[in-house]
Amino acid sequence: MSIENRIKAFTLLGAFLNQFSREKIKRKDTILYNDLFFNAFKMQIKRAKEFNAWFTEDNVLFAIESWSNLLTKDNLNRWISAYTISNKTPKNIAVIMAGNIPLVGFHDFLTTLISGHNLIVKQSSNDKHFLPLIGKYLEHLNSEFKGKINFTDKKLENFDAVIATGSNNTARYFDYYFGKYPHIIRQNRNAIAVITGKETKKELENLGDDIFRYFGLGCRSVAKLFLPKDYDFKHFFGAIFKFNMIIEYQKYENNYTYNKAVYLMSLFKLQENGFLMLKEDTSYSSPIATLFYEYYDDLENLKIKLDTEKDQIQVIVSNENIKGAVQFGETQNPQLWEYADGVDTMEFLLNL
Repeated sequence: MSIENRIKAFTLLGAFLNQFSREKIKRKDTILYNDLFFNAFKMQIKRAKEFNAWFTEDNVLFAIESWSNLLTKDNLNRWISAYTISNKTPKNIAVIMAGNIPLVGFHDFLTTLISGHNLIVKQSSNDKHFLPLIGKYLEHLNSEFKGKINFTDKKLENFDAVIATGSNNTARYFDYYFGKYPHIIRQNRNAIAVITGKETKKELENLGDDIFRYFGLGCRSVAKLFLPKDYDFKHFFGAIFKFNMIIEYQKYENNYTYNKAVYLMSLFKLQENGFLMLKEDTSYSSPIATLFYEYYDDLENLKIKLDTEKDQIQVIVSNENIKGAVQFGETQNPQLWEYADGVDTMEFLLNL
């Protein structure tokens, strides 16, 4: 299959996904194969929370909406224009996916197929219903995808390379089992925010999106703040109050209550507002309903520290001139060419 046809198929997939947004779910008569897939996809959105209680309809639709915005002809062409994609004999790529947020493995799914390789997917039990439907839709759009997309819950076999995403613990197992193959093995990373105290209320509200989207479960969810000495927390807490209804969600509230009890029994000093706790801590990965924070004295020294510890950081949000930093509210909206852990997945696949 030519690269042009692969791009065409994913562009049509983007148009299909565009029917499902947080504003409304509306069927469009011009979309191919809607008679086969629209209702099935809509049902999976409605039922997602039954299979994974963290997958609220709002979060599922946010993920679908984000991908529909990315899967345009212009976007896809801009992405691949940086590479030379030749018609090599396809390799079999085993992709082991996480399941912390909806469609978290879609970028690996997309990159493997756009690069021309075959895909063997081992999904997380927490997110296993959307991608098989998407794979079937692609097969209807272009029959040449048949045989190139395979899902399995059994032992991985007959693969040439591996892309695996998991925790720090599972990464050690991945490295043990798959280290002899060409591989990308990802582990825990988190987003951080560098605050100066000059942020507007709107910027801090946008930071709330970076913190609370997906209940903070994503690797691009802000889990830690770096703050200047004597920072006044009332500005931060005032701006994020609009997210206070998150405590009404039972699983989030359970985590909030549990973690608060642990902190209080341990006599940790907390800043909290009834739905989010702030704890001073040098770690990067904070529990649900908690943000860690750390003070800094000098911004230039902080930049050096962050560069030294970049293997623990997925993305930085800040208004300051920090390498790779994004604007407040943008951590959950990466572009196609922004790769997890900073590892160029497309280059890896094309060089096999």
